[in-house]
Amino acid sequence: MKEVMIVTGAGQISMAIARRVGYGKKIVMGDKNIQNANAIAKTMNDAGYDVVPFEMDLSSRESILKMIEEAKKYGPITMMVNGAGVSPSQAPIETILHVDLYGTAVLLEEVGKVIEPGGVGVTISSQSGFRMKQLTPQEDEQLACTPTEELLNIDLLKVENIRDTLHAYQLAKRCNEKRVMAESVKWGEKKARINAIAPGIVVTPLAIDEFNGPRGDFYKNMFASCPAGRPGTADEIANVAELLMSDRGAFITGSTFLIDGGATASYYYGPLKPQQ
Repeated sequence: MKEVMIVTGAGQISMAIARRVGYGKKIVMGDKNIQNANAIAKTMNDAGYDVVPFEMDLSSRESILKMIEEAKKYGPITMMVNGAGVSPSQAPIETILHVDLYGTAVLLEEVGKVIEPGGVGVTISSQSGFRMKQLTPQEDEQLACTPTEELLNIDLLKVENIRDTLHAYQLAKRCNEKRVMAESVKWGEKKARINAIAPGIVVTPLAIDEFNGPRGDFYKNMFASCPAGRPGTADEIANVAELLMSDRGAFITGSTFLIDGGATASYYYGPLKPQQ
């Protein structure tokens, strides 16, 4: 029996974090596209890790529960990394809400029920959640605390109230942040911790889709005009995850860490500020 790490979303950020903190553990690597999971598993197994690929759909509670049951076969679940999701250029509004918002909420809830004492989780959110107008305290509390099966029924998340896929994505990521806060209280009852990381532009296949998509020029200008003057790398996200998932992060839970090269700062107070 080994300690088990659940990873969803077989992408570059998930792999960078799993490589950083997953040595010596059984890693169950879930992705909707089993070819992606197989490819990342092979890369990591060839480097000495112990990875089992698993086909899973983040938008389905049943699929999430199947993955958790698979993980439990190998030992106690002590770590979770959620890197699964779809971007505004990849999916319609409904899919973004079901995967990035509802699916993440379900995953945090269900893993929170089985996480071991001392366990820790990280979910990958996005800078996008920081670039929309502030919600009311009541709306924030709805995003944080509404039972998962009722989440998509609140007025804020009804499709007719969402402008476009980017707005849906921003709402999903704001919900991730609030959900992590609420779930950290429940995880804390099990002596476990959960945090979120909100990356800016990080070069991954998903980001390259965005660079080549309808908002490509917007994203290229974003990283060119942020204080760092460049996009980030998956390993820089893993630097933060390594802190959060180690004993050095033992006092950190319920938080979202923005790591975007200063793009959000520039959006509010610099050259990226929208012109009226």
